[in-house]
Amino acid sequence: MPLRLLIVDDHDVVRLGLRKLADLHARWEVCGEAGNGENAIAKVEELAPDVVILDVAMPGMNGFETAMRIRRMAPATKIILFSIQEVPATADQVGADAFVSKASGLSNLVATVERLARG
Repeated sequence: MPLRLLIVDDHDVVRLGLRKLADLHARWEVCGEAGNGENAIAKVEELAPDVVILDVAMPGMNGFETAMRIRRMAPATKIILFSIQEVPATADQVGADAFVSKASGLSNLVATVERLARG
C-alpha cells in the first residue's frame, strides 16, 4: 500500500518539485495538493493522507494554524512543517510531527517522510 502524501504550499514550483520527488519513490503517492490552509483542511478531510507536507508561511491561514486544525480532525495523519524560515521552539505545540527546512536538502525531507511512515 502506498504512502499517501498531501503537499501544501502556496508556491506552484514547490508543489511541482515535491511531486517530482515523490515520483522517484515507488512507495509514495501524492494524493493531492493545496495552495493554502483552508484547502489543505478540506483535502485532509476528503483524501485522508498519511503525511501532510505543510508550508509554514502561507497567505491567510498560516501553517501553524493549519497544523493545529489538521491535528484535531485527523490525529493519525503525520504533519511535516516545511519552511525556509526558522521555526520557533513552540512549533511542536501545534501538533506537527517534524520540521524540515527547505534549505536542508531533499535527502532530509526524504528521511523524515520515511521515518514518520515507519511510525
